[in-house]
Amino acid sequence: MANNEESRGLKSLFDWFANRRKSGSTSLERQEREIADGLWHKCSKCSVLTYTKDLKANQMVCVECGHHNRVDSDERIRQLIDHNTWKPLDEHLRPTDPLEFRDRKLYSDRLREIQEKIGLIDAVNTGLGQINGLPIALGVMDFRFMGGSMGSVVGEKLTRMIEQATQRRYPVVIICTSGGARMQEGMLSLMQMAKISAALQRHKDARLLYIPVLTNPTTGGVTASFAMLGDIILAEPKATIGFAGRRVIEQTLREKLPENFQTAEDLLLHGFVDDIVPRTQLKNTLTQLIALHQPVLTPPHMVLWETMSLTSTAAE
Repeated sequence: MANNEESRGLKSLFDWFANRRKSGSTSLERQEREIADGLWHKCSKCSVLTYTKDLKANQMVCVECGHHNRVDSDERIRQLIDHNTWKPLDEHLRPTDPLEFRDRKLYSDRLREIQEKIGLIDAVNTGLGQINGLPIALGVMDFRFMGGSMGSVVGEKLTRMIEQATQRRYPVVIICTSGGARMQEGMLSLMQMAKISAALQRHKDARLLYIPVLTNPTTGGVTASFAMLGDIILAEPKATIGFAGRRVIEQTLREKLPENFQTAEDLLLHGFVDDIVPRTQLKNTLTQLIALHQPVLTPPHMVLWETMSLTSTAAE
């Protein structure tokens, strides 16, 4: 009898442990499901779990280690542009396949798939708006669209935006993130480097401000053209910035490169960028720079006085 009670006690004890183990696995599954549903975000650098809502409130910058997570172009516009002041430009421009390029699949099929997946027509959004009340022309590249590659539409939209800014005498800001020129468009994509650079030169001749903001990553033909033509060049912390990839350079030189090679901090040290600005401070920094470089308008009475002075001098 005692043995039976003992065996029942052991059995119930085993059941208790089994149930506890089962409930533990269920809670683990529930936790994993909540993470998968996007309630929590695990930092890729420090592995700290952050409530997604808090992370978005901090502009997708990890509150623990300061890691800057990649954000899409729509989120960038919301972060920088004042509410209800954004006016998109050239939304109708669509990429084509003039070379009928094909690798593992048709370029036209790739375009259609990525457009349906992320809801963008191409890799840049351009428009006019205000930043803390100051007018601005803003271009924002989006890495989700074929690695932010620069094709004909990217070049055309940025060029038209710069020309609008020159005409309206607005400063230009471009948020750069790209793997470089789009190989599926061949020479047509490389031509965009010269086209955008020419538009920026006309903007500069009009004595107007241009600020590129280099984010992670900014490489290839974008770095070799408009990303490095700014009057003031800003970068986000730890952003990868360069032309050729690290592996290509190491294979060419047959040397191991330093750990901080092609980082924003290394470029700042060597004078290639002017400042590194955390994303949470970017809007205020841009506001200050734009306010400092606003064109100074000469008061009418000063113009009249200068004209009278010149006239009297000429008469003498």
